[in-house]
Amino acid sequence: MARLDVLTANDRAGEYPRSWYAETAAPLPPFPAAAGDLACDVCIVGAGFTGLSAALHLAGRGYDVVLLDAHRVGWGASGRNGGQVGTGQRLDQDALEKAVGKGHARALWDLAQEAVALTRALANRHAPEAGWADGIIHACHRPRHVPHARAYAERMARDYGYDLIRPLDREELRSLVGSPAYHGGDIDMGGGHLHPLRYALGLARAAAAAGVRIHEHSTVRRIGDSDPALVETAAARITARHVLLACNGYLGHLEARTAARVMPINNFIVATEPLSPEARKAVLSADHAVADSKFVINYFRFSEDNRLLFGGGESYGYRFPDIARLVRKPMVEIFPQLRDAKITHAWGGTLGITLNRMPHFERLKGNILTASGYSGHGVALATLGGQLAAEAIAGQAERFDLMARVPTRPFPGGVALRWPLLVLAMAWFSLRDRL
Repeated sequence: MARLDVLTANDRAGEYPRSWYAETAAPLPPFPAAAGDLACDVCIVGAGFTGLSAALHLAGRGYDVVLLDAHRVGWGASGRNGGQVGTGQRLDQDALEKAVGKGHARALWDLAQEAVALTRALANRHAPEAGWADGIIHACHRPRHVPHARAYAERMARDYGYDLIRPLDREELRSLVGSPAYHGGDIDMGGGHLHPLRYALGLARAAAAAGVRIHEHSTVRRIGDSDPALVETAAARITARHVLLACNGYLGHLEARTAARVMPINNFIVATEPLSPEARKAVLSADHAVADSKFVINYFRFSEDNRLLFGGGESYGYRFPDIARLVRKPMVEIFPQLRDAKITHAWGGTLGITLNRMPHFERLKGNILTASGYSGHGVALATLGGQLAAEAIAGQAERFDLMARVPTRPFPGGVALRWPLLVLAMAWFSLRDRL
């Protein structure tokens, strides 16, 4: 496969994708590209949720921060995702307890709950226009998944004291989600959803007001292995006491160790034309987000102007496919009543996944940290990840290290073979979903 740059493979340089999010967010004036010799306490690479949160928290501690992005703030997955803010980690507590033990799993749950609270608080303070709404429904696409959903809700209440999730039988789920495709599930009122690009832009405004020096159109070409570190772009040399890599799926080949553990994959979303109140209620009767139990997950919610925002489908390769055609298929399978609905927006983005679907936190060198690989669960965890990185840079690394102790192994074959192996794996799981 030819070596493509994920920063330029599918998008115009410095332009937000033509998404419903970009159309309905008030853009910030462009920040200047980095130029000349600069010096700072902390240089952050990547102005998504992780980088913006870290910059904001570091500035609050009095650090001089330079924040670089190859395109625009919130340009990557942070400004393109489904907007769902889930509770817990990407793995459920049953799987985490088996992987790391009950004590560590409980601490990871507590961190994840803090992540949701932090995201809600920052959105309410800096981006009220992001429109936080409570509730995520998990819909089971197979009858055999329903007993587990009920048992998990009961266990979370019993063992974790978490009573905001409750099971749904087929009839109650059908009253909330107007589709014959699902057999039951649960609803988690501790999670929610928001407009992710408005949220990212709100964090950027707050960071800039706090004194963070934000530079867009500043692709990092190299990070020198030195102390202080040297970060180089085409037009700037930034000397920094600390560096945070917050690139997620857009890291490319900038740092080999992280690239071997965090793989970029594409995901896609469409927006329908505005639906009538009656048609909207026949799809979702309440303003909750929904994610189903398929491995190649479908997820959806309504926009403020009554459009169904539906994410789904899979493709293999860096180049985006015909997104509207790809995503319409699962959308109509779930909601046959929308077969004639017009799709007005279709966009894709690149996220970072890890082999075990848990974030990859690591101190690469004494003064260089990385936090990424949120595996589709990053709105809250990336926001918290930025705060944890800020704490670690300030010398309080216990919580960052708690995340870093979760092992994230390299993909078999490293960077060279991770993609073809993923294609085989995703093809198998996609077939399993259909069967």
